[in-house]
Amino acid sequence: MIALSLAEIAEVVGGQTHDIPDPSVQVTGPVVRDSREAGPGSLFVAFAGERVDGHDFAAQVVDAGAVAVLASRPVGVPAIVVADVQAALGALARHVVGRLGTTLVALTGSAGKTSTKDLIAQVLQRKAPTVFTPGSLNNEIGLPLTALTATEETKFLVLEMGARGIGHIRYLTGLTPPRVGLVLNVGSAHIGEFGGREQIAQAKGELVEALPPAEEGGAAILNADDPLVRAMASRTKAKVILFGESDEADVRAENVRLTDSGQPSFRLHTPSGASDVTMRLYGEHHVSNALAAAAVAHELGMSADEIATALSEAGSLSRWRMEVTERPDGVTVVNDAYNANPESMKAALRALAAMGKGRRTWAVLGKMAELGDEALAEHDAVGRLAVRLNVSKLVAVGGREAAWLQLGAYNEGSWGEESVHVSDAQAAVDLLRSQLRPGDVVLVKASRSVGLESVAQALLETGAEGEVAAR
Repeated sequence: MIALSLAEIAEVVGGQTHDIPDPSVQVTGPVVRDSREAGPGSLFVAFAGERVDGHDFAAQVVDAGAVAVLASRPVGVPAIVVADVQAALGALARHVVGRLGTTLVALTGSAGKTSTKDLIAQVLQRKAPTVFTPGSLNNEIGLPLTALTATEETKFLVLEMGARGIGHIRYLTGLTPPRVGLVLNVGSAHIGEFGGREQIAQAKGELVEALPPAEEGGAAILNADDPLVRAMASRTKAKVILFGESDEADVRAENVRLTDSGQPSFRLHTPSGASDVTMRLYGEHHVSNALAAAAVAHELGMSADEIATALSEAGSLSRWRMEVTERPDGVTVVNDAYNANPESMKAALRALAAMGKGRRTWAVLGKMAELGDEALAEHDAVGRLAVRLNVSKLVAVGGREAAWLQLGAYNEGSWGEESVHVSDAQAAVDLLRSQLRPGDVVLVKASRSVGLESVAQALLETGAEGEVAAR
């Protein structure tokens, strides 16, 4: 964060100083909410959670070098006390972003946000210093904490924005007003909470409503292939840039194909030229993510050749998202267990099919959460798709939703041993350990709450007779 005195911070957040001998002392380190991350010059934000109260760690963080605590009550060490810690954190982020004048890029969507954000960051880093959301810390706490890591040297600030209801993105854009806004898609993620895709579109479109008009540099990057996203053009005064496979897209891909290992290759077209891309990531769904990143980068002044080179060299920066590892015995484990929704689940299955040509393929799948009344139909559809893609074996893990996955496969024609329903992750591990053969490809995917990453980790430990080489 840029250096600010405790007196300045107190004024910005509307707080009162307590036990601070010298209010001119500056915060020169990071703003953190995890006491283990506190260090010299830092500011510790004390949240009172259901299980852990950050205020209890106040003395510990000051001993570790923190200058003060942002708290909701006096804590016996230097503190700025406010009525609402979350609101104060947001106000501080808004102040710092306003002081810096950094170009802020925000993105949202039902699927692919984190992968696309990672691509945008890796492309823009070629042009200038870039700060971006780590992992998927895209809510009202993670977003301002990310924004506060920007410094005077930061040229681009790339922020992922999530939403679980109407008004959430409007709140986030109020904290960190973007100049460039990207909407990837409107899918089924959290449809149970929103009530329908139209409501999801209403929430996601709050991002483009927050953009400045075109004459002030505002740019809305919209998916030309998603009708609900494309319709958001009417909700913004910003310049509209379309990406996708549509002939009307400003940034599009031609001659899309997958390499023998399942990595996408295509000809990138931008308004200023064209160039060839072969990605290191796996799965054709990354083409749309790459086009979105290319549209952002082109708007910010990069050439087609520069963008294509960066996309071809970009990797995955976030854990458990199509994380491909080959064991010494030749078994390939694809750990995509961070989260799942119908769109990402289908994309992962298609990637598995492409990667596994000529090999046995395994889809170890679990529950997709927050689908409401659509849960049965969506799980059934995924099970059916696994059969249509000729996945060698579907292993459905867990309770009712997993049973629906297996039932979908059965109803599509998987009547023999091509699909099986097991009770939990350990049962899946036991089955795989007994039946995997060298050369097999295993996809592991479910919503985060299921914890199927343990299956992937167990498979890698099983095969780690020598050093495991991650690709």
